[in-house]
Formats: sequence, C-alpha cells, structure tokens
Amino acid sequence: MSTFRPNHSDHGPTIAGIIGASPAMDAVYRLTRKVARTNASVLILGETGSGKELIATSIHRLSNRAQGPFVRVNCGALSESLLESELFGHVRGAFTGAVNNRTGRFEAAHTGTIFLDEINSTSLLLQVKLLRVLQEREFERVGDTNTIRVDTRVIAASNRNLRDEVEAERFREDLYWRLNVVPIDIPPLRQRREDIPALVAHFLSVYSEANNKHVVHIQPEAIEALQDYDWPGNVRELQNYAERAVAMADGDELTLELLPDAVLGRPERRGGRAKGGGDYDSQVCDVVNTGISTAPSDETKLYERVVNKVERELIVQVMQACGGVQTKAATKLGINRNTLRNKLQEYNLEAKEE
Repeated sequence: MSTFRPNHSDHGPTIAGIIGASPAMDAVYRLTRKVARTNASVLILGETGSGKELIATSIHRLSNRAQGPFVRVNCGALSESLLESELFGHVRGAFTGAVNNRTGRFEAAHTGTIFLDEINSTSLLLQVKLLRVLQEREFERVGDTNTIRVDTRVIAASNRNLRDEVEAERFREDLYWRLNVVPIDIPPLRQRREDIPALVAHFLSVYSEANNKHVVHIQPEAIEALQDYDWPGNVRELQNYAERAVAMADGDELTLELLPDAVLGRPERRGGRAKGGGDYDSQVCDVVNTGISTAPSDETKLYERVVNKVERELIVQVMQACGGVQTKAATKLGINRNTLRNKLQEYNLEAKEE
C-alpha cells in the first residue's frame, strides 16, 4: 500500500515513505537498499495490499536511475492485445483503432525503471516477448519491423507464488529466472502487528486533514482489536477502515464502535449480498429459523454453516431455473462463470457443459 510518512532518513533503520519498524520490515529495508544500488531485476512477492508498489518505488528512488522515469504497468488490468501495445507501443494501422504511432511503456521508461505489477497475469505468448526484452534489451512495436533498444530496469511483482505458476505451466520458467534475480518478500500485515499503531495514527492524521476533522486519539481496546485481526486485505484494508472511522467519528477518538464487524469478530453484515454475490440474506434468516440452532457461543461457525447451506440451495435453484446453463446462472447470481464452476465442484453439483 503506497503511503508516505515525512522526515525519515534513508540511512536509518527505515526507508523514507514507508511506515513500520518491525523486524519483518527491517529485513525488507536492508534488501531494498542493497539491491537499489544495482541494475539487477527484482521480483517483489506479497499479498494484495501489502505494499509491493511502494517498495518498487523506493528501489527506483534510491538507485542511480532516480532521475529517470518510473513507469507503472498493471498487467492484470488489460487484455493480452492491449497489454502488448501498452508495453511495446504500436505503429499506425497495426490494428483497428491504431490511427497514430504510439510509444510503449518500455520505451517511455528508457534510462529509468518499469514496474510490472501482477506479472503472473500475462499470457505465455506475451511472456516470450518480455523474456526477450530482459535478455536482449530490444523489441519491436506492434505492427513494426524496426528494432528498438532500451536501457530499462525491470521490477516485477506478483501476489501469487510464481514457482507454483511455473509448475502449473501458466508461467514460463525461463522468464521466472530472469525476473527472480533478487526476490523481495513483503510480509503480510498479520506478521508485523507491532506496526499497526503507527499505521493507524498515520491514516487518522491523513484523513482527519482531508475531512477537516481531528481524530487523533485511539482507544486502547480499539488498538487491541486491530492487532488481533488477521488483515486479509493487509495495509490497504487498514487504510479503508481508518478512513471509515474518521468519517463516522463524532469526537477525537477512534473507538471500538467505529470498527467494522469483521475486526470485532462478529459476522459481517453484507447489505443484501452474500459472499458468493447472490442476493439472499433473507434466505439466510429462513434457514436459521427452520433448520439450525442459534446458540450465541457458536455464532461465527453458525454463520458459516448457514451461508454454505443457503449458497448451495440458491445455486441449485438458479441452475434449475436456467436449465443447467452455467453462463446464464452465473449472470443471475451476480458472479463470474469460473466462480460458479468452483462452487459447483465444491458442492458436488452437476451442470450442463456449454
């Protein structure tokens, strides 16, 4: 998660712009400083929201390429054809809609750094072209035969284990080794809980200023609850909850009442939409009232059982209504087809092949 705190020294135990002084982050800081002084390719691994882009930015800023451009590309946000044009550029007439020549991101990052986020999302065909850029430092624009040479450092990031992707034959092993010259593993927030108070204080300050409020204190019980939570969304999730707390606060303190149900260990209220995307909170209530004991001590486990039971029954009903056609059923449920297919397997349900 990209968040900055001023007045830090890059020569001290932390790095300017990154909040956290835990032992887990100290190892990241040391490696970041060391690799920044080289031209080696770097592969940053970490869960979504853990701060991979911030580390990539720091590597560039601390390198001898700091005066050059720092170009970011989210590989998971574009289709294969669009991503190829985005990375390498294209010439006029290369495809429908290519009315002008266009410079690609690799060319734009010449003498600087290109950051390829979600590198695991690239297709095998595009990975071949990326491998060539890494090895030969050259490429051609889409629709062109002229070779362009670049001096661009590559930093890639993935929220998946690329070794697993290689074994599953979704990622080229030769590209993996070219990217993985220096790996940096970003610890999830649950592995550096001692950093949470500083992060919360920072976000409260940022959003208090943005909303003309003055939420500067944190109730001890609130900090305890925040440090007990496992943070599946990492720092980005914490930032979201801090912004919400500032928006909802009447006074100058973040209290337990301002924290969401998930942090407090209560079943999360989903506003009419359940985990799988279906609109069936009322059906959850029906199942609770008719089939399952509601002992308060088993509330969390109960909720999971109820959701699973209702989810299965709802999928059965919708699949029957759609004649077993997965695409139609997925649309009606408000989820994508892959999610529906996984649910069908999970609940041992059969469907028509399309």
